[in-house]
Amino acid sequence: MTIVAQTFDHVVGVDTHARTHTYCIIEAPTGLVTLYHQFDTTPKALARAINWIKHHTSGRTLVAIEGTGCYGADLARRLEQAGIEVCEVQPPKRAQRRARGKSDLVDAEAAARSALAVHTSQLAQVRASGIRAALSVLITARQLVSRQHSANINALTALLRCVDLGFDARRALTSCQIKQVASWRAHRSDTVEQAYGRLEASRLAKTIIQADRELVANKTRLTSLVNQLAPGLVDEPGFGPVTCAQILVAYSHHGRFSSEAGFAGLAGVNPLPASSGNTVRYRLNRGGDRQLNHALDTIIKTRLRCHPETMAYLDKRTKQGLTYRETKRLLKRYLARHIYRVLQKYDTLTP
Repeated sequence: MTIVAQTFDHVVGVDTHARTHTYCIIEAPTGLVTLYHQFDTTPKALARAINWIKHHTSGRTLVAIEGTGCYGADLARRLEQAGIEVCEVQPPKRAQRRARGKSDLVDAEAAARSALAVHTSQLAQVRASGIRAALSVLITARQLVSRQHSANINALTALLRCVDLGFDARRALTSCQIKQVASWRAHRSDTVEQAYGRLEASRLAKTIIQADRELVANKTRLTSLVNQLAPGLVDEPGFGPVTCAQILVAYSHHGRFSSEAGFAGLAGVNPLPASSGNTVRYRLNRGGDRQLNHALDTIIKTRLRCHPETMAYLDKRTKQGLTYRETKRLLKRYLARHIYRVLQKYDTLTP
């Protein structure tokens, strides 16, 4: 494998912000800084920035951008449309900032230099577009609605338990009970506390019902997009449209990972040694993409309830002395390997 400095003629580092982007051009073979410039983030200014890059570079050029999923998203799209290769780089750590200080020019140069020694096969690709970007939008929207949905249910339960409204809320509320509360009207015999409590309870219940509808619609849209991108993936045991969508967004496209071990590392399911003395063991990884890790965890928990082969494997490992968490770690590592091989078969997962 060759590194960026051996493959490209120029590397352009970009420090992105809401109103301005700062650019730094470096000669890849020598590491010499040739030019700095700052442009606004308006469409016309971005077009001028791309023309500036083309004018001041020659040969093969790589643009290393901080924040391609946020401030640099529009620039990354325009660069790809212009035929210029783009990668994403991480901002420097605090210790590095203390050593060399911080400014937009310094950060732009650091972005370019951080890519020089990276193997070309390990360059971080920009975030997905098209169907995968739509899946990402729907997943984010679902998380927001689901979080508020849970908060509203908790608030309604607490209200019904604190204010005497003649309603038994000692157990978790069912959908029928929530519909009943949503239909409440003011009672003449209510005290001031009960009147406003009943009004707020009805409002919360209606909000919960509306959120339920939004979650159902969201799941339908996710199912449609997942079937377009990876037909049949939802038919895998334990898989659902939400977990499939999260997996596809994390996987992004062919070429993002050089091996299934890379995908397992992103999911945070690669085994980490935790041995001591005569005890040899491995523990769960608490790093990586936690949303992807949660998706794999959900699939494994589902399989442990209804998939005979997975249930038999748990019994086998338990008899061998492994704990439930250790067995689940092994299952998640196997699942990551299986998912990677399945996704490799889909031609639609192209860059």
